[in-house]
Amino acid sequence: MTDGESMTSDDGFSVELLTASAEQLADKLGIEYVTLEPDRVVGTMPVAGNRQPYGLLHGGANAALAETLGSVAAALGAGAGRVAVGLELSCTHHRAVTEGRVTGVATPVHRGRSTATYEIAITDEQDRRTCTARLTCVLRDRPPR
Repeated sequence: MTDGESMTSDDGFSVELLTASAEQLADKLGIEYVTLEPDRVVGTMPVAGNRQPYGLLHGGANAALAETLGSVAAALGAGAGRVAVGLELSCTHHRAVTEGRVTGVATPVHRGRSTATYEIAITDEQDRRTCTARLTCVLRDRPPR
C-alpha cells in the first residue's frame, strides 16, 4: 500500500490483513502493492532475488506475483463474510526479464457469486508485456475465527 493508506474490502475486512508481510510469500519475493481496489490491483516485484539459474526472472516468481495480485483483488470484491481461495492459475511467459522490476496489473474477467476470474498482465520497466496470467478463485463463506 502506498502512503500508509488503510483500505477495507466490501465487508470492512482490512486490506492490511490481506497484505500483511509477516510469513507471506509476497514479502519474501519483495512484492509491493501500488493500487488496491476490487477492479484493479497493481503490484511490483524486483527481478533481483527472484531469478532462475540462467539469470532470468523465474517463471514461478511471475506465477506467485500473479496469484498474489489476483487473490487480493478477488478477496476485496468477495462480499461481506466471504473469502477468495485460488482454484486455477495459468501463465504464459512472453519475454525474458533479467533486471529491474516487473509490474503486475490484475483486472476482473468475471466476478460472480461463487467464482471470480482475473487477468494479470505483467510488464517490464519498458512497459513490454512479459507474462499474461489468468487466475480463478472460488468465493466461500469466511470460516469463523
